[in-house]
Order: sequence, then C-alpha cells, then structure tokens
Amino acid sequence: MGDAAQALEQVWRDQWGRLLALLVAQYRRLDLAEDGLAEAFEAAVRTWAADGIPTNPAAWLLTAARRRVLDRLRAEAVAARKEPLLAVDAEVSQRAARVMADPGGLVEDERLRLVFLCAHPALERSAASALTLRLVLGVPTEDVARLFLVSRPTMAARLTRAKRRLAASGAPFRVPSPGELPGRLATLAEVVYLAFTAGYAPGSGPDVVRVAVAGEAIRLTRLLRELLPGDPVLDLLLALMLLQHSRRDARADADGLPILLPDQDRQRWHHDEISEALFVLAPYVGRPVAGREGSYLAQALIAAEHATAPTAADTRWDRIAGHYAELESLAPSPVVTLNRAVAVAEADGPRAGLSLLEGLDDRMPESHRLPAVRAELLARAGDTDGARTAYERAISLCGNDAERRHLVSRLEELKG
Repeated sequence: MGDAAQALEQVWRDQWGRLLALLVAQYRRLDLAEDGLAEAFEAAVRTWAADGIPTNPAAWLLTAARRRVLDRLRAEAVAARKEPLLAVDAEVSQRAARVMADPGGLVEDERLRLVFLCAHPALERSAASALTLRLVLGVPTEDVARLFLVSRPTMAARLTRAKRRLAASGAPFRVPSPGELPGRLATLAEVVYLAFTAGYAPGSGPDVVRVAVAGEAIRLTRLLRELLPGDPVLDLLLALMLLQHSRRDARADADGLPILLPDQDRQRWHHDEISEALFVLAPYVGRPVAGREGSYLAQALIAAEHATAPTAADTRWDRIAGHYAELESLAPSPVVTLNRAVAVAEADGPRAGLSLLEGLDDRMPESHRLPAVRAELLARAGDTDGARTAYERAISLCGNDAERRHLVSRLEELKG
C-alpha cells in the first residue's frame, strides 16, 4: 500500500466520525454530510497519490467535503429556500476554525451529539447501534453485518432504512435533556459496547485489534458517565471494556499475527487500566443484579478472572464457565454459547465443549469463529480429520487478514 493510501486509511480510522459530526453540526443534514465526506475521501485517493499527502489531511478532507455539501445544497436550491440550514452559530464556527488548525483537537461535544442523533428513539435499538457504528466510527458495513450475524446486503438495507427514518423524524442534533437521558441509556450502552467490539475483534481488514475504535468507545462511555454519574450500567460497561482493552499491546506479534491469551506477555498488559476497572467493578461484586446490569457484570467478572490470573495456568476456568452460564441465562445468544463452550472445554475437556456447539451452525452461518473453535477442540480431542475440515471452513469465512493467517498456520500444523 502506498504512503497516500496508508495516510488516508489512518485518517479514515481516526477522524471519520469527528469530521462527520462537524459537518452535521454545520449543515444539519446527515445525508449530505455522509455523502460529502465519502466523496471527499474518494477525491483524496486520486489527488494525494498525484500531489502528495497534505500537511493537514483532516483539514483537507473537511474542506473538500464542505464544498461537495454546498454543491449539493445549491443543486437542490436549498441555499435559496432554506437559508437557516446554512447558518452556522458562532460556537460551531469557532470550533470549525480550530479544527482546521488542529484536527486532533476536534471538539468532543459534536461527536457525542452525533451519537445521540443515531440513538434517537425513532429507531429500533439494533438499527440505532448499527447506524452509530457506521456513521460515528466509520466501521465498514461488512463488519457491522458480522457483529449482527447477518449478511452484508441485509445490513446495507437496514442502514438505508434507518437513515431514512431518522431523516423523516426530524430528530434534533443535540444532547438530550437530563430527563430524556435515562430512557436512552439502554440503546446508548448497546451502541458503545458494539463499537468497542468492532475495535476489539474486527471482522475484516489487516488488524488483530483496531485500537482507535475501541479506545473511542471507551472515551464515549466516560462522557456518558459524566452525564449520568453513578449509573450501574455505565460503570459495569466501563469496567468490562477497560479489562479487555488492557491487553491490546500483547495481542499481536511483530508480524501482526494474533497471540492467543495463554501465550500473551502479561507484563505488556496495561495494569493501570486493570486497577481502575477493578475499582469501578468492586461495589457490584456479590450484589444481586438482573437484566442488562447482570449481563455486563457477568462479562466483567469473566474479564477480571483473566486479568487477575498471575499466569495462564492459574486461570480459574471453572469460575469463568460458571459466569458464562449465568450470562447465557441473562442474555442468551449464540456468541455467548460459543464462548461458554471454550470455557467449559478448558475446565472439563474438549468433548464437553464440543457438545455445547451443537445447533449453533444455523444461528451463526456467516461466522468464522464457530468453525475455528470447533477445529481447535476437535484437534485437542484427537480428531485430526475433523479439525482440518473445520479449519478449512473457518478460513473460507474469515475476513480478518491476521486471523486468517493464524488459521492457515494451524491447518498447516495439522497437515504436517
């Protein structure tokens, strides 16, 4: 990949949501903002390769996107008939000027407003979550589809319907009032956790982890906690994400291949984040909780068991399996069952884990992780032929380059 393409990909990952939020704040048109920014990125592919990478890539893209939005507004005659839509209040103007000078200092408030816009009550929770992933964080539609266990065309259609419904609702671009916030919490929590998952376990691309995306989800959670201090859902969600994100620097080797949890260098974990997470989690341990709070607590307790084990051999898999069983009763899903199977296999042997995988194929037809887990457990159980077949299936479904290379290496080991 050339320098221009690499720079553009980096700006996409780091700045897409920020730039889109600024455009929506200025023009109050989500559809035009998204189209204008996408067209600016397309123009950058051609221009940067020929003329070189601009000194301020984000500012270049913002200027190009604004031009395209204004062109569309003129074409629609909006500039003549709806002049107020083009008026930018003094605060937004000042922030835009600061962005042009320092794109890394983009104001958090606009991005948070965009999150609330996507999580508007006019949308179903799943649609709001998917739209936030796509628009705020720039997660590819293919990866959003994988998170929801649907095909790419299905997700593309859902996103289109969600944008149309949002536009028709006349949803305001603002942070809700304090009285509105509690009613939006369930959607917001799901949004940020799915955003974190998109960074922690990306379904496609070259990376084992997209640190910027996962870090942005944590940042958004911190902002939401400032708006709703002491809320159990946000406390538990922050603890869970910090515990998982603390391992980011140990999850891939120098060649970009994933390092499995038992083989990670625990000295490279971010122990300050683990300590913060355990502090936030402590008041909830042993406290009876249910519903969404209970599901986040169970997941956080699982992550805490991994984070506090001095070595892989010291991991208390029986406790982890128990927490997964509780999680499955609170928030049943094929992904939870899959993860429980891994824990049960560690605690009680591969055959016990394999028995929990029965019936999951119809519920996870597009997921490479199901056949990958099955392959590993079959290999441990001594069924080499079955493991090879499962690895071949996993490789055919895997869209993440690093994970695919790992699966290929495991298959080659079995063939050898």
